[in-house]
Amino acid sequence: MSVLEKIKQPLFWTNFAKVAIPFFVIVTIVSLLLASFSDIFSGDFTKVAETNFLNGKWKNFFGFKVVFSAVYGFYMTNKKM
Repeated sequence: MSVLEKIKQPLFWTNFAKVAIPFFVIVTIVSLLLASFSDIFSGDFTKVAETNFLNGKWKNFFGFKVVFSAVYGFYMTNKKM
């Protein structure tokens, strides 16, 4: 079955969401821990926000992760169906 035939099936998109959403959450948590480990565990969440999210940094922080998770979810779902 070709990719175009697979993406027309609702089951494809259900499986895509089952793969991509948890992957996005895990990648986000790991990235936050790597970037701001000491600030998170010291409870300094304003510093975490300044480092990762304020002044438009959230676009870079989440943009790559959304695209990467979507590509990974699409690839894995296509491979397994």
